[in-house]
Amino acid sequence: MQTRRVGHSGLVVSRLGLGTMTWGGDTSAADAREMLRTFVDAGGTLVDTAPAYGHGVAEKILGKLTHTDLRREDLVIATKGGFGIRNGRRLIDTSRRALLDDLAASLRRLHTDHVDLWQVHAWGDAPLEETLAALDHAVSQGMARYAGISNYIGWQTARAATWQQAVPTRTPLVSGQVEYSLLARRAELEVLPALRAHGMGLFPWSPLGRGVLSGKYRTSTPQGSRGASEHFGWFVEPYLESKSRAITDAVCRAADGLDMTPAQVALLWVRDAPVVTAPLLGARTPEQLSELVGLDQASLPAPIVKALDDVTGGTNQLREAVAD
Repeated sequence: MQTRRVGHSGLVVSRLGLGTMTWGGDTSAADAREMLRTFVDAGGTLVDTAPAYGHGVAEKILGKLTHTDLRREDLVIATKGGFGIRNGRRLIDTSRRALLDDLAASLRRLHTDHVDLWQVHAWGDAPLEETLAALDHAVSQGMARYAGISNYIGWQTARAATWQQAVPTRTPLVSGQVEYSLLARRAELEVLPALRAHGMGLFPWSPLGRGVLSGKYRTSTPQGSRGASEHFGWFVEPYLESKSRAITDAVCRAADGLDMTPAQVALLWVRDAPVVTAPLLGARTPEQLSELVGLDQASLPAPIVKALDDVTGGTNQLREAVAD
């Protein structure tokens, strides 16, 4: 698998990342092991996790596998802090104490003395300078090699990056992580331009439109799918309306003409979009992952890219800027 630099930083990762949100829940430890081995065998390095994934179980599984199945140095491990679930409710705490407590617990679960990328999981109520000072501390103490942000909108991204760039001793932000797919192109309006302006890379989550762009929901919600589950049905439901179905139909038509699967077409569109460093694959099963990791030599023809742009909202202005 080819690699890419994360923004203007020295961090290099595979151009696909493996997401672990379902590990320990919908994805068993045995399946997680098979998926990680498949991913690494394909040349993948970037694995993205978080304390909130399975209440820490995803990190525990990953930590065990780095000691039983492969070497820690074979992976670029990215995790997050500042977000969790308590008593069934989402809790965001981006104070210095909460963030550093999260990181210390992540390192214990991962059985490592550092993570390669530590990200603030969401914008919080704590003063921004306090939140970002926690990133500075983590990097200066060797607990994290690089720092990034997750789920920040455009002005939040620009404000945080500018603050860090204002003083040379502060840790620069190298990446942002937001939802981005053919069903979710809002990031092109402000987030992606902000990332590009500040020399940051993008890790898109849900590049397959929360699974909808695989085509499996075209006529109904299959049993056993994420959309049919009690805990993830709400996550898929917004993309089951008529506009999304029309976009999915267009992806399926493109896939038929290219002898690809709809999921492969949707992923390639994201992978090769401007600013993108590595889409995060949220596959729940080894079979879903295997369909996606063998695309290193594949790309979409320019007319197909343009047609998909047109049917999903129009020209990607950043794509034109890069071409110029």
